[in-house]
Amino acid sequence: MLWEFMRYLYSGTIYRLYINPIFFFKYYGFEWVRPWPGDWMYLHMGVLIVLSGLIAIGLWYRISATLFFLAFTYFALLDQTNYLNHFYLLSLVSGLMIFLPAHRHFSVDAIRRPGIKSDTAPAWTLWLICFQVGVAYFYGGLSKINPDWLRGWPLKMWLPRQTDYPWLTELLRQDWLALLFSYGGLVLDLAVVPFLLWKRTRWLAFIAALIFHLMNAWLWHIGVFPWFMIPATLMFFPPSWSRQLLVRWGWKVRKEVPLPPPETGKLSTGKKVTLTLLGLYVAFQLLFPFRCVFYPGEVNWTEEGHQFSWRMKLRDKASVGKFYAREPVSGKTWTINPLDLLDPRQTEKMSVRPDMILQFAHYISKRIKEQEGYEHVEVRAKIYTSLNGRRPQLLVDPEVDLAKMPRNLKPSPWIVPLEQPHRPFLEKEDTTR
Repeated sequence: MLWEFMRYLYSGTIYRLYINPIFFFKYYGFEWVRPWPGDWMYLHMGVLIVLSGLIAIGLWYRISATLFFLAFTYFALLDQTNYLNHFYLLSLVSGLMIFLPAHRHFSVDAIRRPGIKSDTAPAWTLWLICFQVGVAYFYGGLSKINPDWLRGWPLKMWLPRQTDYPWLTELLRQDWLALLFSYGGLVLDLAVVPFLLWKRTRWLAFIAALIFHLMNAWLWHIGVFPWFMIPATLMFFPPSWSRQLLVRWGWKVRKEVPLPPPETGKLSTGKKVTLTLLGLYVAFQLLFPFRCVFYPGEVNWTEEGHQFSWRMKLRDKASVGKFYAREPVSGKTWTINPLDLLDPRQTEKMSVRPDMILQFAHYISKRIKEQEGYEHVEVRAKIYTSLNGRRPQLLVDPEVDLAKMPRNLKPSPWIVPLEQPHRPFLEKEDTTR
C-alpha cells in the first residue's frame, strides 16, 4: 500500500478523482462521507503513506493499524465510481490487522519493547487471514459460473483490444484463448484454496496462482491487487516456512521452541466473546455475497448486489444516452449531457449502473431547483446499454421520473429487464455497432 499510495500521489490521481469532480456518487448509508476540502486530500494521502510505512516496519503498530483502517476505509468510500474489489479486500484485511499480533517479531516494536516479542501467535489469527483471502478467491470463482463467462465473454472482447503487445495480436484474437482464460480463471479461483490447504498440492497451487496474478498484472494493469494476492497466498504455507528459508540462505535464526499443548477446559469470558465475534464476522462474509440472488434479473445488468460480492471483471458494459429534466408547471425543459457535470470516468461508470443513474437524476433535480428557483423538477433518462457485446437496449424506463424514485435497498422496478439473449458460443464480436 505504501507503493500504491505513492503512485496515486505522484500520478495526479488524487486531483483527478477526489479534488476536480464537482459531484461524488455515494454508497448507500454513507452519503455523509465527503472529501477533504481543497488540497487536504493530498495530506490525507500523505498520512496513509506514513501509516503504511509504520505498519510495514512494525512501529507503533496497533495505533498505526487502527488509523490506517479508518483513513483507508474513508478514502475507499468517497466515490462509488472508484469501487474496486481489492480496495474492499484491503479495507477488510487492514481492519483485521488491528487485532492481529503482527508486531511481535521482526518489528521495531519488538526491538523497542522486548517484552512483547514472541515466536508464536494464536492460530485463529493466521486462519482468519487465510479465510478472508480464501473468500475472495472462492467467491470470485462462483461468480464466474454464468452463461456469458462460460461462453468466453467478455474475454473475447477484451483480449483482441490489447494493443500493448503487437506481436501477440493474432494470438489474442483466437476464440480458444478466450475460452482457456475463462475456464482457467474459474477453475483456479474455485480450486486454489483446497489445493493450498493440502500439503501435496500446495506448491503446485501457489505456482498456478503466481502465474495467474502475473498474467493479470501484465494484461489488465489492475494496480496493486496481484502484488497483494501473491504474498497473501503464502499465508497458507506452514508458519515456519520463512524461517526455514532464512536458514537455507545462511541466516542465523533462533531455534524454534516446541509449542505447548493446547489449553483445555472451560473457556474464559474473553475467549467466548472473541469466538462469538469471529463467528459473526465469518458468517457475514459467507452470506453477504449471496444477497444478489434476492434481486430479480441478471445481476451483471441491474448491478443490484454486485458490489462487495467479489464479482471481479465479469462484464463489459457500454452506454450512450442523456437526461431530460422538466418543470411541470411552466413546461420548461432541459437536456443534460452527463459530461457537462461529470468527468469522463464518472460518466462512463455512472451510465451503466442504475443506482448511480438514480443518484445523478436526484442531483440534476436538486441543482436545477437551487439555480432556477423551481419547486418541482422531473428528471428522466434515456440510456441504451450493451452488456458483453449484446445489442444495446434501454437500461432504465424513460417514462419514469427518477427524481421521485427513492434510493433504497429494495429491487428497483424502473430498471428495464435484460431482453437481449446470451451471445452464441463462437459468435464474433460485431465491430460495426
